[in-house]
Amino acid sequence: MPLLKVGARLRSAVCTTEIIVVAAPARDLDISCGGAAMIGMDEERPAAEPPASMDEPTLLGKRYTNAEGDLEVLCTKAGDGSLAVDGECLSMKETKPLPSSD
Repeated sequence: MPLLKVGARLRSAVCTTEIIVVAAPARDLDISCGGAAMIGMDEERPAAEPPASMDEPTLLGKRYTNAEGDLEVLCTKAGDGSLAVDGECLSMKETKPLPSSD
C-alpha cells in the first residue's frame, strides 16, 4: 500500500468497517481489516467475509494504534473485522483521564 496520509479515508474489503487516518508514520504500511487489505472509499467491495481469526469487531468512535504508537486511526463506521498493520493487530487506544477539578 502506498504511504498513508493523515486524513485518508479507507474501508474494509470484507465488512462494513470504515476508518480515517489520524496519525501516520513516514513509511509504507500494509493496513488490513478482517485479513484483507483496506480499500479506498470509491473502490468496489468484493463479496467476502472476515476469517474467524480476524473477526474481532471494530467499534465506532474508537481509536486504534499499533505497538510503536506511530499509527493511529479512528473508526468512523463499525464492522466485524479486526484492524491490523503489517500482520499485527491494532489495539484500542486507552482514554486519558481528565485532571481533577478539586
